[in-house]
Amino acid sequence: MRDPADPGAQASADDEHTEETPPDRVPRVCVLAATPLLTVTIEHAADDSTPELHVHAGGQGVWVARMARSLGAAVTVCGPFGGETGDLAAHLSAQEGLDVRPTAFGGSTGSYVHDRREGERSEIIRISPAPLGRHELDDLYGSVVVAALDADVVVLAGAEPADVIPADLFGRLAGDLRASGRTVVADLSGDATRAILEPGVDVLKMSHTEMQDGGFADGGSVEDLVAGARGLLREGVGAVVISRAAEPTLLVTEADALLLRTPQVSTVDHHGGGDSMTASLAVALARGADLREAARLGAAAGALNVARHGLGTGQREQIERFAHEVTVEPATGSDET
Repeated sequence: MRDPADPGAQASADDEHTEETPPDRVPRVCVLAATPLLTVTIEHAADDSTPELHVHAGGQGVWVARMARSLGAAVTVCGPFGGETGDLAAHLSAQEGLDVRPTAFGGSTGSYVHDRREGERSEIIRISPAPLGRHELDDLYGSVVVAALDADVVVLAGAEPADVIPADLFGRLAGDLRASGRTVVADLSGDATRAILEPGVDVLKMSHTEMQDGGFADGGSVEDLVAGARGLLREGVGAVVISRAAEPTLLVTEADALLLRTPQVSTVDHHGGGDSMTASLAVALARGADLREAARLGAAAGALNVARHGLGTGQREQIERFAHEVTVEPATGSDET
């Protein structure tokens, strides 16, 4: 890892390419989509005629998977898909080139309808999925463990609402996946985060608000977030990446606390930026990149995604070029113990 205090470090980083694997080697990513969604969004037509209706698969795990696919990874999605909404969400995911491994359950996959005709998202209705039963949870666990055997990196994406999947399932998966030699990236909050601390994960991505709301940081300052991240490192996490809305992303490891600054972009929709960051981290690690380069790609993807209308979307060439403009510098508190 380059010394962040070295004035030449950034110049040499800009000459590097994020792709570390041979060109014929496709990175493989497995994503736990704990609560997939069927999303319906009403938009203005480009010619101001009849409004347009956009129907997609969504939810945190699916948005992560979509971005990973956009970056050239072969992506397997494991999640509970039930009822008519689940059938459609699984079908739409497969049409995007995702390898969907659905776990059937007695309820229906969640859904929402959003109206964006006034610019901001206005939620018309949201229907949450029912919690999974004991046997359904066993099936979901088995689906992830088996699919992970063919993956370079596994992403554990959280559940919304949280009670659909018990927190201890994330802990079991983290422990068993790491025992099998898989690299694990987690994008979790609250009790699900606490559940993965003992078995540990390679990278934990959280937002600054999730750090504070979950009691992992005393405040939202850089110093507070670095101190909170170091507490998570002591619990068994390998590295912590903290998204901070429009502020620079934080990467905290045993050796460094770094700020990653992206060029300024205008925000169209702030939703999905964090999921794009998680996906890019996972893909970069699957390519063989180090943590700093993975975080740069993640920061670039997150920044560009909020400048788009689609959640978890982006162009690989644009993201990889934008990553070269992400600057890295020591964060306040980087020398604390």
